[in-house]
Amino acid sequence: MPSNLSSPRLITIASRESRLAMWQARHVQARLMALHPGTKVEILGMTTEGDRILDRPLTEIGGKGLFIKELEYAMLEGLADLAVHSMKDMPMEMPEGFSLAAISAREAPFDAFLSPRYDSLAKLPAGSVVGTSSLRREAILRRRYPHLTVKSLRGNLDTRLKKLDEGQYDAIILAAAGLIRLGLSERIRALLPPEISLPAPGQGALGIETRASRPEVAAWVAALHDEADARRVRAERAFSRALGGSCQLPLGAYAALENNELTLSGFVASVNGEAFVEDKISGKPEECEALGERLAAKLRKKGADAILAQLTEEPET
Repeated sequence: MPSNLSSPRLITIASRESRLAMWQARHVQARLMALHPGTKVEILGMTTEGDRILDRPLTEIGGKGLFIKELEYAMLEGLADLAVHSMKDMPMEMPEGFSLAAISAREAPFDAFLSPRYDSLAKLPAGSVVGTSSLRREAILRRRYPHLTVKSLRGNLDTRLKKLDEGQYDAIILAAAGLIRLGLSERIRALLPPEISLPAPGQGALGIETRASRPEVAAWVAALHDEADARRVRAERAFSRALGGSCQLPLGAYAALENNELTLSGFVASVNGEAFVEDKISGKPEECEALGERLAAKLRKKGADAILAQLTEEPET
């Protein structure tokens, strides 16, 4: 933090009230308290519209942005200084008046397979019911495992685990990061590598959102930013954004950084998995967003536009 910028007396973090969201907020709270000794850091817990509507898929009620609108309103009203989000839940376009001040170091970005009886997707017998809330995962499952039955799965993490334990599903697919953060790693029967299930853009990373008109808040949280992982996330988000990415699109992206080279893999598919285009691209990490845009262009040349047109034309049911 610049020497001419004093630590604040109070920082208020807006957060959803789910167990995972509160873990994320408390994690940021602890880091900010360590960075700013003497500063009081509070958490304002809120229930969002996305948390309240659990009987319909996200695609039918407005997408993942429903999880952040109330938090942004709290910042606009001066009730909170910042909000903590899972980056995979952040819309690809930041709302006017808000900015992404920091992207944290990333937890495991992969999908996780959970089942009380089976060790892997490959061992599930025909007709087994697999739960997911993600069109991305649904497309992957229908393409790679057409003998399985895919069923919508909504609710917070504990609700989803309860539904699995009650036998409503033979298996469910969740983000590994949330399970690891809550100390539930033992529930993971297998991690799904990118070759099997390409993650959602930004999966495993936390983002700190602030009002664009408050640069002092961005300075307070600047030390929480991890530039290496942020470049990976920005590449994935640029790819998604270039394809009009939202939770209404079955789309995945994963950026790996090794030996100062960033390799970005991505796909876009129809919900039933029948239409599926994928590719990868490599380049300099500092060109992360350009790489995302170039990969999107490669997929468009391979037929992504036809898939996207079909997805936007399909009527809601």
